[in-house]
Amino acid sequence: MYSGAAAAAGPPRRDFISVTLGPEEAVGVGGYNNSKAWRRRSCWRKWKQLSRLQRSVILFLFAFLAVCGVISYTSMGEAWKSITNKSLDEQRTEQEIPGLKLAKPAVLPAPQKADANHGDYPELSLQKPPKPPHVRRGPSNLQIKAPRRDVKLQTRHEAVRAVEELVEADKVEKTEKSIISWRGAVIEPDQSTEPPSSKIKEPEKPSSVEAEDQKEPVPINERQLAVIQAFRHAWKGYKDFAWGHDELKPLSKSYSEWFGLGLTLIDALDTMWILGLKEEFEEARKWVANDLVFDKNVDVNLFESTIRILGGLLSTYHLSGDSLFLEKAKDIGNRLMPAFKTPSKIPYSDVNIGRGTAHPPRWTSDSTVAEVTSIQLEFRELSRLTGDEKFQKAVDEVMKHVHTLSGKNDGLVPMFINTNSGQFTHLGVYTLGARADSYYEYLLKQWIQGGKKENELLEDYMRAIEGVKKHLLQRSAPKKLTFVGELAHGHFSAKMDHLVCFLPGTLALGAHNGLAADHMKLAEALIETCYQMYAQVETGLSPEIVHFNLHAQKGHKDVEIKPADRHNLLRPETVESLFYMYRFTGDKKYQDWGWEILQNFNRYTRVPTGGYTSINNVQNPSNPEPRDKMESFFLGETLKYMFLLFSDDIDLINLDKYVFNTEAHPLPIWVPA
Repeated sequence: MYSGAAAAAGPPRRDFISVTLGPEEAVGVGGYNNSKAWRRRSCWRKWKQLSRLQRSVILFLFAFLAVCGVISYTSMGEAWKSITNKSLDEQRTEQEIPGLKLAKPAVLPAPQKADANHGDYPELSLQKPPKPPHVRRGPSNLQIKAPRRDVKLQTRHEAVRAVEELVEADKVEKTEKSIISWRGAVIEPDQSTEPPSSKIKEPEKPSSVEAEDQKEPVPINERQLAVIQAFRHAWKGYKDFAWGHDELKPLSKSYSEWFGLGLTLIDALDTMWILGLKEEFEEARKWVANDLVFDKNVDVNLFESTIRILGGLLSTYHLSGDSLFLEKAKDIGNRLMPAFKTPSKIPYSDVNIGRGTAHPPRWTSDSTVAEVTSIQLEFRELSRLTGDEKFQKAVDEVMKHVHTLSGKNDGLVPMFINTNSGQFTHLGVYTLGARADSYYEYLLKQWIQGGKKENELLEDYMRAIEGVKKHLLQRSAPKKLTFVGELAHGHFSAKMDHLVCFLPGTLALGAHNGLAADHMKLAEALIETCYQMYAQVETGLSPEIVHFNLHAQKGHKDVEIKPADRHNLLRPETVESLFYMYRFTGDKKYQDWGWEILQNFNRYTRVPTGGYTSINNVQNPSNPEPRDKMESFFLGETLKYMFLLFSDDIDLINLDKYVFNTEAHPLPIWVPA
C-alpha cells in the first residue's frame, strides 16, 4: 500500500490507494472454472472497463451492420421477384415472336441467350391533323412495284406552288403559334441486275424513262408542305448568314467552317430537287458552278467528305442529269484517293485535297471501322459513271480485307482498325452506335446496289444481325421496349445511341429485298423503341444517348438520360427508319410519329430569324439551351426523309430503283446497260 502527502507549499491533493488482491480474492470463491456464468460476468466487467467513446463506437458499428443487413435482404427480395417475373415474360415472348433471342445483361464474362419478348407494346393514342379535302392520299397498304418514271423538277415545283396558294396562310398561322420566342438466308440473285464489273469500259449516263411511262405525281399534302416551309425557313438562315460556308450558326447569325466547301449547300442539293424547290436549286447550282473549288490546302475527313460531298454530287447528277455535278464529283473523288496509300490499304482518315497527301489522326494510327467501310457506295458508283475502275477497286479491297479479319464476335466488329497492320484494335468492344454503325448498313446496301450477287457482303450482314440478336438485344422496364445495347469485354451495357435508330429501316429494307421475315418483326419492335426515345422526353425530342432500365422502378420510365447525353443535334435516324417502315407497311402511325417530331423541331429548335439550332437540354421545355449550330444533315437528311415519309407516291425515290447512302443521298441500283 502506498499513500502520499500534500506538498507543503501547494494546493491540497487527493490521496490514492492501491490494493492488490490474492488469486482467490481476484477470481472469487472457488476460482476460475470456465462456466457460462463466469464468462458472462467477465465480459460484462470488460465492457464496463471500456471508455464511453469506445462503447459508443462499438454500438454504432452493430447498428450500422444491422441496417445494412435489412437493406440487403430487401434488395435481394426485389431482385428475385424481378427475375421471377422476367422468366414468365420470356416464356410468353417465345410464343409471340419465335426465334428472337435477347442478350443477358452482363453478370458473367460471356453473355448468355434468353428468349425475347418483342410484343405487348401499349396502344398509342395519337392526334392526327385534319386532312385537307384536296389532298389525295395513297392506299393504306403500299405495294412497291418497279418504277415507271423519274421525278421531274418542273412538274413538282408547279404542284408545290399550287398547293401553297390554297393553304399557306392558314398553315403559317398554325405554325407561328407553336414557335417559342427564341425558339442470316440464301437469296437468289436478281436476274434483272448485273454484278459490278472489274473493268468498266465506258461511262454511264443517268437513266431516262420514256414519256409514255410517266404519270402525274401524287399531289403535295399538308404535311409535306409543312416540311417545305421548314426547309425554306432553314434555307433562309443559311442564305442570309452563311452562304457558301459549311454550317449556319443561326442565333449569332454567322457561320462555322469545317472543310470550307459549302457542306450545307451541297448536302441540300438533292433535297431541293426532291421537294421541287426550283429557284433555290438553280441558285445553289450557280454557286457550285462558279465558287466550288477543291484545289485548296485543307484537310478533309475522308468519310464525311465522301458521304456528304461526293454522295451529294452523284445523287444530284442522277436526279437532274446535269453533267456539272458529275464533273465536280470526279474532281473530289480523285483528290480523296491518296487516303488509300497505306501499308494495309485501309485508308487514312484525313486527306489534304490540295496537296494530295493523307494521314491518320494526330493522336493515333487507327481509323474507325465505320468510316473505312461506309464510303463504298459512292466510290463504286463513281467508277461506274466514269469508267475508271480505280475508285471501286480501292474500296472493294477494304471490304474483302475486313471480311477475312479475326476479332469479330458472331459478325460484330470492333470500332477501330489500324492503317499500318490492317488489324482490328481495341478488341472486345461491340456497338451499333458511333464508329461502327454504318458498317452494317453498307453491307446490305452494297449487296443491293450491285444486284444481290456479292455473297460475301450478304453473309457478313446476316451473320452480324444474328450477332446483334445474340449479344446486344435486351428489353427495358416497364414498357418492355426492345433495344440494342453495347458489349464491352463480356459485360452488357443498356446504353443506346440515337445513331442506332438507323437499324429498323435497314432491317426493313433487307426484309423487303427477300431476307428473313423475322427481320421485319425486329424492325417493328425497334422503331417503337426509337419513337419512345422521343415520346418519353419532356420536349418530345430524343437525346443523343439513352440508358434503359432493365428492372421496373417506381417513378422511373424506360428511358434514363444522363446530363452529358441530353443534347439533340437535329439527327435523322429515327425519321429515316419511319420512312422505310411506312413505305413497306403502309401503317399510318409511322407518319403520325414523324409529324409529332416535326412539330417539336418547330417548337423547340426553330430560330425566328432563319434556321434551326441544335439544343443542349431536351428535358427542359422552357429553356432547351440552344447550341447555335445547324448541322448540314438537317437539310440533307432529316427534312428529306420527313418529306418522303409524308408522301404516298411510291415512285418518289422508288426503293426498288434507288439505294440511299448513309447521308440520305439516293444512288441508282445497277441495272444492265
